[in-house]
Amino acid sequence: MIRRRSTPWIHRWSRTAIASIATIGILETAYLTIAKFTTGSVLCPTSGCDKVLNSPYATVFGVVPLSLLGFLAYLAIALLALAPKYVNPDTNKGLYAKVENGTWQGLFIITAAMVIFSSYLMYLMAVEIQELCIYCVSSAVFALSLFVLVLVGREWEDIGQLVFTGILVAMVSSIGALGLYNSVSAPVTTVNTPGIAPPAVTTTSGPAQIALARHLRQIGAKEYGAYWCPHCHDQKMLFGKEAAKIIDYFECDPKGQNSRASECQAVAANIKGFPTWEIKGQFYSGTQSLEKLAEISGYSGPRNFQN
Repeated sequence: MIRRRSTPWIHRWSRTAIASIATIGILETAYLTIAKFTTGSVLCPTSGCDKVLNSPYATVFGVVPLSLLGFLAYLAIALLALAPKYVNPDTNKGLYAKVENGTWQGLFIITAAMVIFSSYLMYLMAVEIQELCIYCVSSAVFALSLFVLVLVGREWEDIGQLVFTGILVAMVSSIGALGLYNSVSAPVTTVNTPGIAPPAVTTTSGPAQIALARHLRQIGAKEYGAYWCPHCHDQKMLFGKEAAKIIDYFECDPKGQNSRASECQAVAANIKGFPTWEIKGQFYSGTQSLEKLAEISGYSGPRNFQN
């Protein structure tokens, strides 16, 4: 008599374990998303959580909270993990086999992408933001745990195809992550042309000023000014020298250094005086307080502006 090989316990319980971890991830990211849209603050033993979650890296295209994308990813994982449980293998073996195999492929792709993406976010948190967020660390642990469970949760027949898929996912995820956040950390590029330089900015930027400046640049905000304008200098002094370099500043006087007079001329009808801010299609003339710039731009980061 041929003895049937018993199914390893990890194969029997892997989908349940995956769905359980994904449910915890759903609850965590739902809480973070709600907090992002309401108070902008979360319960945390340190101030690092708010700083990380309100940094420019916490949103995609300056609008969509990263936690919302995480919520959708965890929801998709939970649904894929539980999907075969709603198909009866005794009455519909063909459909069950398709759902079983298809959902494992989907789980592998999503969890592999999450591991790559969360690894890059851990790098940003440690190197760029330099703050600790327990929610971000826990989400990275969830992603890694899910990926490991997907790998060991079933018997993969074609390992070569699995490796090839993993390489493709890693490439696409890496390129996507770098593309999304390149504009946040990229320095302002200007053509170095001769002209009269504005007065030097002597104040120092704090983390809040730098975060606001990065947010303004990320959403496409523009500041129009002139080298001789004292109010323009006042505006830069509010930001500080480090943050002022991040702002997308347009020198409107042809005699000024790095002049962008032609771009200014294109919107001249909306420039009533210097400086003028263009934010989300609206124009605001005069020196603006950093609080007001934060409000009209939708900035939700730290506001302990020091200048």
